[in-house]
Amino acid sequence: MARRHKHQEAAGNTERWVVSYADFITLLLAFFVVMYSISSVNEGKYRVLSESLAGIFRGPDMSFDPVQVGDLQLRDTSRDIGLMDQASAQQSAGIEGGGNPETEQLQQIQSAATAKFQELINDGEISISANKLWVEIEIGSGVLFASGSATPALSADAILEALASLLSPYENPLHVEGYTDNQPISSDQFPSNWELSAARAAGVVRMLAHFGIAPERMAAVGYGQYQPKVSNLSANGRRKNRRVVIIVSRDERVQRALSGYGSGYISEDAVDNLLQQPRPQSAEAPAEGGIQRVETEQGGVLFTQGETPEQTQQ
Repeated sequence: MARRHKHQEAAGNTERWVVSYADFITLLLAFFVVMYSISSVNEGKYRVLSESLAGIFRGPDMSFDPVQVGDLQLRDTSRDIGLMDQASAQQSAGIEGGGNPETEQLQQIQSAATAKFQELINDGEISISANKLWVEIEIGSGVLFASGSATPALSADAILEALASLLSPYENPLHVEGYTDNQPISSDQFPSNWELSAARAAGVVRMLAHFGIAPERMAAVGYGQYQPKVSNLSANGRRKNRRVVIIVSRDERVQRALSGYGSGYISEDAVDNLLQQPRPQSAEAPAEGGIQRVETEQGGVLFTQGETPEQTQQ
């Protein structure tokens, strides 16, 4: 009887598992490399954080170098405290240079305006500052005009009427400065911000005259967008730059100096130096009844009618 022969299976590759094992080890190595990298980054962050916290709790020896934000906040807080102290000192002591009747009059105007508009001052809509040469009353355009308009709003009537009643008893010259932000405007009425700022200043002058201030005391000037108070990069900055400034000057010479340069671009000392200069005298004697040539302080020339013999006798 024939024997059955068992079929022997062919010997397979018994080392195939090594390939999978090698792949696993490679992935595991990559995983640990990534974890090590992450742990190194976190260690650096924790080191900076720990140094910052240690510096805070060291007291006088603390350093804000690792965290610059804290240093900046400290400077801003100090500046705000300084401004508050300065404002408080001005409220209590008044304008420096007391004893001069003209200066005392400016101090009276400042005190009366501050008391009358205290609520709007607290809301940030009005700010009042003063020195021995002028009082500056700054009003945000938002409470006086609609956007892109030079027609005073209804809310402006009460403010300007109150201001006119305050300033009417005095004879100090006034000039009104109009300012805008840097957003372009182009319309039939206002081709640019020049026209808009000048029209707003003129609108305030017209309203003050309507409420009783003598027109000959006042002047209006527009500076457009070219004398910003703060940066125009933010919406809040642009809002602060849209403003109307009412300047109550000590006399006509101060008014001319301020309107020629802008109250925001000339200091009290600079105006004071201009006032110390002697008034220019005309080099030519006017003929009777003729034209008189007068040189102004700014280098210009004016021609006026001289007195006739009949006027001299009168």
